[in-house]
Amino acid sequence: MSKENTVLIDKKTISSSIVRLAHEINERNKGLENLVLIGIQTRGKPLSKRIQNELFNISGIEVPLGSLDITFYRDDYRERLLVPQVHRTDISISLEDKVVVLVDDVLFTGRTIRAAIESLNAFGRVKAIQLAVLVDRGHREMPIKADYVGKNIPTNDGEHIAVRLIEVDKKDAVVIIKHDQLESK
Repeated sequence: MSKENTVLIDKKTISSSIVRLAHEINERNKGLENLVLIGIQTRGKPLSKRIQNELFNISGIEVPLGSLDITFYRDDYRERLLVPQVHRTDISISLEDKVVVLVDDVLFTGRTIRAAIESLNAFGRVKAIQLAVLVDRGHREMPIKADYVGKNIPTNDGEHIAVRLIEVDKKDAVVIIKHDQLESK
């Protein structure tokens, strides 16, 4: 069995997906003055920054940016055997009556997004929450659907989608990892 991961999306396709996501967000949210981008730690944060840059290129408006750590809002954090990696939440503006676009790398069961929505409540009553993801791999356990999707990649049991970003991983790629490859690492 090969330990090589299959690259599903390369750097160029990630870049074009981010441009398309930004255009879709701009089209749906005319004006952008009431919009805030919130990246879910870890890889949602650099993705939200890239979308912010593209929105600026499109509209000339610098959309406010924040990041959110949902570790202690997860419904499984106490059950995990590993010590949770806690990152910083950075939301320095009021979210009252704002349209918040949550940004994450992969949408899977929906539990991360549920936790993110719950944690946003601590920052005030938002006008609306929209969801932008680079990859939607299916297999929902919660009734959550992304408003903006870079790529739909249906997966099978035993497969894992891993998004790699330059800001975190020193390269841009979306790879699929088979379960037997995860166990051998």
